[in-house]
This record gives sequence, C-alpha cells and structure tokens, in this order.
Amino acid sequence: MTSPNPTPKLVLCELGETNIPGLESYSPFCLKVHRGLKYLGLPYERRHGIPSSFKKYHATGQVPVLLIGENEAVGDSTDILKRIQKLAGRTFHGTDDPKLAAEALLWEEFADNALAGFFMASRWADDRNWPKLRDLIFAGMPSPLKAVIGGQIRRRIVNGLVARDIWRAGPEVCWRRFQETLDSLEARAPEEGFWLGTFSTADIALVGLLHGLRNDLTAWQRDLIAARPRLSRYLDRVNTATS
Repeated sequence: MTSPNPTPKLVLCELGETNIPGLESYSPFCLKVHRGLKYLGLPYERRHGIPSSFKKYHATGQVPVLLIGENEAVGDSTDILKRIQKLAGRTFHGTDDPKLAAEALLWEEFADNALAGFFMASRWADDRNWPKLRDLIFAGMPSPLKAVIGGQIRRRIVNGLVARDIWRAGPEVCWRRFQETLDSLEARAPEEGFWLGTFSTADIALVGLLHGLRNDLTAWQRDLIAARPRLSRYLDRVNTATS
C-alpha cells in the first residue's frame, strides 16, 4: 500500500478538551481516531464543538468527523481508520495480510458494540457516575435547567440502552456481565506485545473503549479495570505506542 501524493490537510472534528493527561477525548470513538493518526504519524488539526455543529460535514451529526483537504469528510471511526491507512500508505499491522485484517476488524466490532454499550451505561445509566457527567456536560447552565434538560437526555439514552439489552435487566445484571467481560479480556490479554501479536486496529479500538473508562468520571469501572493487571499492562503498552 503506497501513498504517491502528499498528505492533504487533516482536521479532526470532535468534542472539547478533557484536560486529563493521556486522554485526548471523552468520546471513545474520537480517542480511537486520535490514536490512529498518531500511530501513523499523520499531522492533523483539531476542531472542537458539539456533534450537531458538524452535521454540515456529515449527515449523522455525530463525532468524530475527519476533514481531508478541501472536499472530503469522513465520519464513523471505523471508516476514518480505514481511510487514514490509505493516506499513510501503510496498514496499522504493517502488511496486507487479509486474515489479520479480518480478525482485527472483528475485535474492533466487539469493542465498538459490546464494550461501547457498557461504556455508555457507565456514563449515563450508573447513578454513581451520572452527577459528574451531568455537571461536566452542562457546565454553566442554571441548575434547574441542568436537572430538566440533563434528565431528559439521560432518559432517552438509557431507554436506548434498554432497547439494546444492555440495561434491560437493570444495573446488577449489566455490571455482572461487564465484570465477566473484563475477566475474559484479562485471561486473553497478552503478557507482551499487542492483541493479535502485531499492532492492529484491534488495539486502537480496545484502548479507545477501555482506556476511556480509566478516569474519575467512571471511577468504579476504572477500579475494576485496574484490578485486572494483565489487561491494565496491555492498555499501558498501547497507550505508549499511540501517544
């Protein structure tokens, strides 16, 4: 895979700064793109805003969106990772091995769907974490409005988690399943190197969802991950490789 032309200007449209060292974004999907761009050594600019402010670039009105030059906008973190590998003229795993690429995609789908459900539940449904998220997102809004508008948005998102079976049986079942998933990841995590042996999209996706929980916004989930030493060491290695 070669890139005969100079890399065009890249602008990553995303949420605001976290002010947390080592955590570029509160969005796990924006975090994925940050880490992919850095691993490939592609320079880029950042443009912050609420998701709907970028709808003119991508119809979903979601972040991330990567602006490429003057005429191209790519949304969805999976599509962005595919596109930047073409821009860089190389794959994350360094070869054109279709079997490795396919397995990496399966792990990315696992992270973006299964782990993302737990991620959203941690932020929006978990009563231990919701006050911190509410105060962060709606900072500057009068308290009465914060309670009303925040509560409305929270109910809508939690209803979506119920529809996806993440929260249908309630918090006890959700967090039992989350801990079982972490136990499986702990047993699977490599003692050295990366998830599939060589670095791949799987590593970027897993670190986006799991490292994104390792902060005070989701303190209980952070501590659960910290209690899995193999998994924690693996995440640290990926952070080092993509920072």
